[in-house]
Amino acid sequence: MLRRFHSLPGLVAALIVSFMALTGAVLSLKPILERTAAPATPSSSVADLASAVLAALPDTESLVRSASGSITAYSGSSATLIDPTTGAALGPAAQSPLFTFFTELHRSLFLGDGGRIAAGVAAGAMIVLAISGILLLLKRMGGWRQLLTNPRGTLSQRLHVELARLAVAGLLLSALTGLYMTLATFGVLSDGVDGFGFPASGSGGTPAPVASLAALQQVPVRDLRALVLPMPGDPADVFTLTTNTGLGYVDPATGALIDFTPNAPAQTVYEAIYTLHTGQGVWWLAALLGASSLAVPALMLTGTVVWLVRRRSLPRFAGDAGWRKADTVILVGSEGNTTWSFAATLQSALRENGHAVHVAPMNSLRPSYPRARHVLVLAATYGNGSAPASARQFLARLERFDAGSADVAVLGFGDRKFRNFCAYAERVAAALQAAGVPSLLPISTIDRQSAQAFAQWGRQLGTALGEPVGLTHAPALPRTASYQLVSREDFGVEVQAPTVMLRFAVPRPNGWRRLFDAGSFRAGDLAGILPPGDPIPRYYSIASRRSDGLLEICVRQQPGGVCSDYLFGLKPGDSVQAFVRANPDFQPDRSRRPLVLIGAGAGVAPLVGFVRANSRKRPIHLYFGGRDPDSDFLYGTELHHQLRAGRLSSLVTSFSRVLGGRYVQHRLTDDAADLRRLVEDGARFMVCGSLAMGEGVRTALNAILAPMGLDVEKLQASGRYAEDVY
Repeated sequence: MLRRFHSLPGLVAALIVSFMALTGAVLSLKPILERTAAPATPSSSVADLASAVLAALPDTESLVRSASGSITAYSGSSATLIDPTTGAALGPAAQSPLFTFFTELHRSLFLGDGGRIAAGVAAGAMIVLAISGILLLLKRMGGWRQLLTNPRGTLSQRLHVELARLAVAGLLLSALTGLYMTLATFGVLSDGVDGFGFPASGSGGTPAPVASLAALQQVPVRDLRALVLPMPGDPADVFTLTTNTGLGYVDPATGALIDFTPNAPAQTVYEAIYTLHTGQGVWWLAALLGASSLAVPALMLTGTVVWLVRRRSLPRFAGDAGWRKADTVILVGSEGNTTWSFAATLQSALRENGHAVHVAPMNSLRPSYPRARHVLVLAATYGNGSAPASARQFLARLERFDAGSADVAVLGFGDRKFRNFCAYAERVAAALQAAGVPSLLPISTIDRQSAQAFAQWGRQLGTALGEPVGLTHAPALPRTASYQLVSREDFGVEVQAPTVMLRFAVPRPNGWRRLFDAGSFRAGDLAGILPPGDPIPRYYSIASRRSDGLLEICVRQQPGGVCSDYLFGLKPGDSVQAFVRANPDFQPDRSRRPLVLIGAGAGVAPLVGFVRANSRKRPIHLYFGGRDPDSDFLYGTELHHQLRAGRLSSLVTSFSRVLGGRYVQHRLTDDAADLRRLVEDGARFMVCGSLAMGEGVRTALNAILAPMGLDVEKLQASGRYAEDVY
């Protein structure tokens, strides 16, 4: 919903918002140019300045000081630029035709009140875009603390995020102040300038020399806004003095201040808003606003590309019945879009049986479905038991859901090797039961996208529906690229733990394809490898960054492992079909608090990548476990180099196939006191390796943390424990 709220105003208002931003960018040059030609701020009084100007230009009717500090003398239709220090005439004061044109174009599009309304609407649209963009950015980056981390995704996505982070403050300021000024123009808000009455008459005495007038002597030139001189020959007329604090009248004979009205609060606010919107007199603010405005067309372009790519990637279901007419509703929770292909197979089978089927994300759960008899929920589990992207709002929406006469079946998708296999689907099933929704089938689960298990579930569904439901599923292959092997290093053969370090050249898309092709990654993200003849990808943690130009992974050869055997057979020059998937739940935070990394075997690969990226020299303590230091000490040479360079604070190793050998969890127990001190300092733990190693580490840390009243679950709940185990 938030993404839709952000994208629709942007697409609808793209042209007018971009136009207003570009004209605003041109106008931002005016304060900057005025600053370059700005005179020195004089210390003289208004009385001295007016006296000098009248000596040179006796017909002067008024003096006006601009926000940049320039002084202009007006007489009839002529305007003369004045040296504010000496009062000497510098020549005719001419308004720039360019800025005059763009000022009117920006304010009203040369359409009068209708154009001003359009400008206000554009400002409102920009406010919606800026606020929703900030919320989306926080959601995408994982909160305020991650706001400055490197964005991931396609080139267009990364550019959109980078530009938004740089420009959003200036754009929000321009939009809010622009909307305020539009409302003030039409009287919805007060600008405070209607509170001044008519001036009292002067004493009627003989005018004194201007330089001697006490009220004008007390006002420095830097505080002057305007001075209107009395009409010659009218003894009752007075000086009208406008300063940055208010408006007053000065008797030309006595020099007394007859009356002074301070600026109304509304006027003070309006003038501050005007300065914030235009940057007049504040050249650096004008530069900031101009740069932010120039970002708008680029944001519109990249945002449109991101929207088009997202729409292109959404699944399309032929013959969707719509939620009002459907007798069967399929709701999908997916992170990487693979679950959608199962939904397409299910929809096709049910349509062949004559059902009217509607398919939608779980986030789109409606309060009710008028004709639905069955709701089928296909829910994947993301990361550590979390909801996938298209299902994060489902449980909140369920509180307002009325199933009517419909029943429900939940099918979970996951990987059984992970601790929280189908945990989110189980939460969904429990919540539906708690809400009193009748169950069509008990919850079932699919391990690693098994087509056979899906077909079996289809037979169970058919029995419940009283009709055959044949689900022959052909998985949709992810979009891959060709990665060519550059080099390999082999370890662990002597200790029956063959492990290979593979480095692939990263393909570089050319031209416009860079806007559409994903491929950005960092250490801790996942490389999906497709072995020949097998449509199911195997995932390996990445040790490198996209900017390195290499995709680096470590692979432990598994007995009978289809993909690991394939990768072990590669020689430099061979290529694999692969893709990259972000893994935001397994990334270091941006704080400077201690980071404890724990890895064994090939699991050390992403941890080494985190150490490489530690340019700020945050305290990082690495625990590494292997079998023999002479055979499978992966990255040993590099890790000792990182110790010397200060990117790694300490390195603790344990090897199980040497005399007195121990596992990595035993070394944790040895260092229990040190680890408790690190926890007190706010340390975060990250664990990568085999499932058995992960269980051992959890057990050891729970014992270490128990005296503190803590355990791994509590650290995990506070974002201080992350694991990637397999």
